[in-house]
Amino acid sequence: MRIALTIAGSDSGGGAGIQADLKAFQRFGVFGTSVLTAVTAQNTVGVSAWQALDVGLITAQLDAVATDLRPHAVKTGMLADETVVAAVVAGLQKYALGPLVVDPVMVAASGDVLLKPQAVGAVRDLMVPRASLVTPNLHEAALLTGEAVEDVPAMQRAARVLVEKLGARAALVKGGHLSHGDAVDVLFVDGRMEVVTHPRLQTRHTHGAGCTLSAAITAQLASGVGVSQAVRVALDYLHRAMVTAPGLGQGHGPLNHQA
Repeated sequence: MRIALTIAGSDSGGGAGIQADLKAFQRFGVFGTSVLTAVTAQNTVGVSAWQALDVGLITAQLDAVATDLRPHAVKTGMLADETVVAAVVAGLQKYALGPLVVDPVMVAASGDVLLKPQAVGAVRDLMVPRASLVTPNLHEAALLTGEAVEDVPAMQRAARVLVEKLGARAALVKGGHLSHGDAVDVLFVDGRMEVVTHPRLQTRHTHGAGCTLSAAITAQLASGVGVSQAVRVALDYLHRAMVTAPGLGQGHGPLNHQA
């Protein structure tokens, strides 16, 4: 069995973060391992508190996994602050781990901030250049590139900047927050710009969508699937997971990770 690793925060509500990643790994038939970076107190309504773990403990987790259950692909999610980013990058370099999917988690679906502002530069300068694929939403793409990203042409420009200027090998700019029309996602990989569309869903059940998508991509990369195919399969899976969401919670409900 192939192994995937998620380096991310915990979601006590079970719909995002480490919990969502492990469910998606299982769905795609890979064995999931984890390095916990932060603990959040959250549910579908919002995040009431969070705390980054000690970097020594984060490093120890990464050492433990890499030396015994070496992953075939890795993803990062919530990295909390610049010291966590630096510790994770050091571990990735030490063990030459990859391919790497970087989900630059900055804000929860509820609007709660999950990355300290001074850490944005660390993600941009340290994590993105190591990424086999970086998967920002519109807000995250704007923060990383320094340019407004509000329509499909801007998404395409941002994807190109993430690769050609910031050093990622591929970029998926997610358009779920576009104000109208179909849900459009833009992938720039191997010098090609690919646009993937799905009917826009009118649903409040979107909690953990970014985590779930990046984990589904990572699971397929661990199994040897190429980036373009992995992204398209994962986007189809995400759409099904939202359509068949179990309807839990009073806010942004979780997805159906078995879809």
